[in-house]
Amino acid sequence: MNSLIWLPKNPTFQPGWDLEEIHATFFKCISWQMEETMDAINCPYHYVCDKTYPPNYHLSIDILVLLFTTISYFLTLFIVIMNIISRKGTIFFSLSKRFFLPSGPISLPLIILIFGKGNQINTIFPLSCIGPAILLLVLISALSFDNEADYKDIQYTFFAASTVSGILHASLYLDSIVLPYYTGFDALMSSTLSGECATCVCRKEALVVGGKLVKYKGWSMTTFFVVSVLCLRIICKIFGENVGKFVSMIKVLMERFSWILISLDCVYLIAKSPPEKVMLRVVAFGGIFLLILLHVLKEACSQICAMAYVVEKLRLVSMSTPIA
Repeated sequence: MNSLIWLPKNPTFQPGWDLEEIHATFFKCISWQMEETMDAINCPYHYVCDKTYPPNYHLSIDILVLLFTTISYFLTLFIVIMNIISRKGTIFFSLSKRFFLPSGPISLPLIILIFGKGNQINTIFPLSCIGPAILLLVLISALSFDNEADYKDIQYTFFAASTVSGILHASLYLDSIVLPYYTGFDALMSSTLSGECATCVCRKEALVVGGKLVKYKGWSMTTFFVVSVLCLRIICKIFGENVGKFVSMIKVLMERFSWILISLDCVYLIAKSPPEKVMLRVVAFGGIFLLILLHVLKEACSQICAMAYVVEKLRLVSMSTPIA
């Protein structure tokens, strides 16, 4: 993509400025300093990038993160498909659900570690672009695979609580990656270079953390609902049948609404994200959409099987009832 597209409107270039470097600095900036301005009409807000995060890690780190993410996704996809075509899971599937899924006790800590260092993983697999898709994968995994039958009360409570904690940490770390990225995107697209320095910009309105062009956040309503569903699952597991139909109904409604919010986040990120790494973004969110469609298919198959079971029982009852 032409670097000029990414520069602020009506730029004032100076000799020796590197367009690619300016572009990279805007997206890596973690602190924008507002300075005094003498032109209150044309430049009411003057900002300069005060601090950027450290240089990117070696390319090998990006490759390892890419491989880990790809394996996690295809493992999730494989188990989802097997759960659709087979009613009885094997021991392998059970162990996979517990340990190797994105929301499991092995993969989730690794994802948190990746997000914690995500500002420096930005060479061929930028987490500023793909991080939201990874978080959505974790949320889908947590919603889809409920291992309640595999645990006793205390074990399940510990497992679900650790998943909740992991999701919250992952969401906060993701925000530390995407908020500077979206702030830089806003500074690029809604500002004018003042010419004072390579990153000095004039704006008509104040620059806010995260910018105003992209509204996505890791810790959002979607994360809140998924975490709430997991907490309700803990309550239902502990109290069993004593929990009441109302709480069970609320849990089901929140699960369905969580899926709707995940779908909306996916659509929004495809439509509103900065036009960078477009093909990688399409592949990532296309994979998330596939998991969502498979979940819808699974729910539809379950409803059809339930209806068929009821119809068959009614038919058997009618056949066994003697005619007066």
